[in-house]
Amino acid sequence: MIFEIKLLLFSRFVLFLLKEIIATDMKQVRLLNTNTDASRPSEYIGDYHIHIIVRNGSMTFSDRRQIHTAGRSDFVIWQMSNMIEDVSYSDDFEADFLLVSSDFLGLYNPEMIWAVKGYIFIKMNPVFPLDDKALECLSGDFLQFRQRLDNEDALFHDDVIGRVLQIFLFDIWDVYSTSIRNMQTDDNSARIFIHFLSLTQKYSLTNRDVAFYASELCITPKYLSQISQIVSNQPASTWIEYYAAFEIVRLLNDQSITLTDIADRMRFSSNSHFTRYCKRVTGMTPKEYREKR
Repeated sequence: MIFEIKLLLFSRFVLFLLKEIIATDMKQVRLLNTNTDASRPSEYIGDYHIHIIVRNGSMTFSDRRQIHTAGRSDFVIWQMSNMIEDVSYSDDFEADFLLVSSDFLGLYNPEMIWAVKGYIFIKMNPVFPLDDKALECLSGDFLQFRQRLDNEDALFHDDVIGRVLQIFLFDIWDVYSTSIRNMQTDDNSARIFIHFLSLTQKYSLTNRDVAFYASELCITPKYLSQISQIVSNQPASTWIEYYAAFEIVRLLNDQSITLTDIADRMRFSSNSHFTRYCKRVTGMTPKEYREKR
C-alpha cells in the first residue's frame, strides 16, 4: 500500500506528465507467484509497495519495531516507507504478491481520507489475517490484475490497470475498516495524529487554523505540525486544507446553495476571502468550479 503520502493537489499538467512517464514502462504494476515465477517478495523491497497473500507455509520479517510472522491466508503489506529486513521463508512457503510503484499509486490513489488512515494502520499492522470472505474478495482482485496485466496490447491498458488498482484499494480499506476505526497504538505521535484527523473531519467546515486543533489536542501548534510532518510527511495545515476542500466541493456540488451561503456556512469573513481560499485549495474559484460542472 500502499501509500506514500503525496502532495494533495496536482495540476492537470503534472498529472498528464506523470501518466506519460508511467506509460513508458508498464512494469509499474506486476503480479507474481513465488512458485510459478521463481521469485520472492523480498527481492523487490525498496522498489515497490508489496502486497502479499500467503497461500501456504509462513514467513517472518522485521520492520525494526518488532518481528512479524505471516501464515496461510494472511495478507501482508510492505509500504516503501517501511524498513523491512531479516526476511525468512519456510520451505513450503507460497504466495501471490502484487507490486505497485509509488508513482503509479500516486496517480491512481482514489481517496485520500481513507488512504491516510490506512497508511498509518498498515505501518503499525503490516500483517492482517483474512477471513474467508475477505480472502475471496482480495483473491478476486488479484485475478483481475492477472487477466488485465496479461492483455498488454489493450488500447487503454494503463488506465484499466489503474481502475483495477482503485477497486483493490477500496476493497482493502473495506476489509480493514473495523480495525481502523478501533485503531489503538502505543505510538503517541500516531495516536495524536489519528485524533487530529478525526477533528479535522469534524470541524474543517468552520475551523481552518492549526491553533484551533492544537488547542483541542492540548498541545502547541508547533508540536502538532511536527507530529504531522513525522507521521505523514505533510504539515498539519495541508490536512486541514484537504478536509476543508472536501467540504467546499461537497457544498459547491449542491446547486441550491448560493456561493454567499457557502461562504457564510464556512465562516469566511467575505466572499473574496472564500474565493481566494477556494482557488488555493481546489485550483479553481467557486464560480469556475460550478461552470466546469
